Amino acid sequence: MTTARPAFDEVAVGDAVPAQTYPVRRSDLVRYAGASGDFNVIHWNERSARAVGLPDVIAHGMYTMATGGRFVTDWAGDPGAVLEYGVRFTNMVVVPDDGEGATVEVSGRIGAKDDETRTVRVDLTVVCAGQKVLGKAQARVRLP
Repeated sequence: MTTARPAFDEVAVGDAVPAQTYPVRRSDLVRYAGASGDFNVIHWNERSARAVGLPDVIAHGMYTMATGGRFVTDWAGDPGAVLEYGVRFTNMVVVPDDGEGATVEVSGRIGAKDDETRTVRVDLTVVCAGQKVLGKAQARVRLP
């Protein structure tokens, strides 16, 4: 995302944060496994994922959460501006081995604004294949 860092006085409750899409491929999951230490086979091996009843390989929940976090930090222009971030995991990101993988779509809205602390609450909508994959995804961000 290449947008100018928003100023506190320039945003209002209800304003949209421009939506972004993020590709998720099996190779991304393997790299994430190496970085996180989570080598559970359901995140990279289709046979093992199907053996436990999953439709295919699924992305790590924390990878999906990080995608929402990336959206917020890109919009805020400064990772240090994100004071709080939380989600509920509501669905899986299924990542087929078809060369395209999956696409996670993230959008946001300013849900609240605090004049005293110069912070805003960004309410995120995170979907994949038409299904919401993160619920109650919210970040509190301090803006200049």
